[in-house]
Amino acid sequence: MSSSFPSEPPYSSRNPPPNNRQLLTLLGLFVGFVICVIWLLGLLADSLIGWIPPSAERQLGAVFVPSFERLAKPSPAQDTLNQLLERLETKLPAQQRKERNYRVLYVPDSKVNALALPGDAIVIYSGLVAGAKSENELMMVLGHELGHFAHRDHLRSLGRTLLLKIAIAYFIGDADWLRSTAAASVEAVSRSHYSQSQETQADEFGLTLLQQTYGHVAGATDFFAGLMEKRNTNLAFLSTHPAPGDRVAKLELLIKQKNYGVGARSPLPATLAQQKS
Repeated sequence: MSSSFPSEPPYSSRNPPPNNRQLLTLLGLFVGFVICVIWLLGLLADSLIGWIPPSAERQLGAVFVPSFERLAKPSPAQDTLNQLLERLETKLPAQQRKERNYRVLYVPDSKVNALALPGDAIVIYSGLVAGAKSENELMMVLGHELGHFAHRDHLRSLGRTLLLKIAIAYFIGDADWLRSTAAASVEAVSRSHYSQSQETQADEFGLTLLQQTYGHVAGATDFFAGLMEKRNTNLAFLSTHPAPGDRVAKLELLIKQKNYGVGARSPLPATLAQQKS
């Protein structure tokens, strides 16, 4: 015997189906929640980074540095860059010299770029050296990278990148993120972006080291000024750093405010002059 009752509608009059506006509101709330979590993770990363000891950072560097060590080849140019770095290190605070063991990895690549890696390594590409016109110019670049180490900028940028990956992986349910994190992190380091304030602080740090090393700051703006003139060059530096024109203007203002002198530039050491194109 068939039922005489009509079939129930999928939604009763008391529970109407959600309309598009309600769905968009729910989606907006979810997206807002995700953004809030990511923002809080970023704050957490920033607060914790200051507590990471250099010994732990060197262990972290073991994930990144070998990839660049394979690209770098021992050479007279690399030895000379490390000698320049050692001169700057003598001007660093005693505690920092005690805790750190900085070194340069010279990568034969046309990129015009330099990187600060966890584990006290500074990567300098041959494209940057080839464009340098003086020893002072290279010393400013090295001093700038030492500034990122001093302020832990390289860890802050990396921390946000990794936390963002972890948060996204969590919300989309990606259980395989651990297997890909190490490889992706190496790429993230090479593409790290620093904020305007971080770059300004690193520039000021490098400027101070330049003054302490030479007694003047000749060459402080040469690298950034040169970037503005280059065309059709593999300028990886421009993709990860603020506009060089702004950097030059800020440095010139800082030099004036601190009343630093501008003396004669020192020529490039012979082993580095040979790298010029």
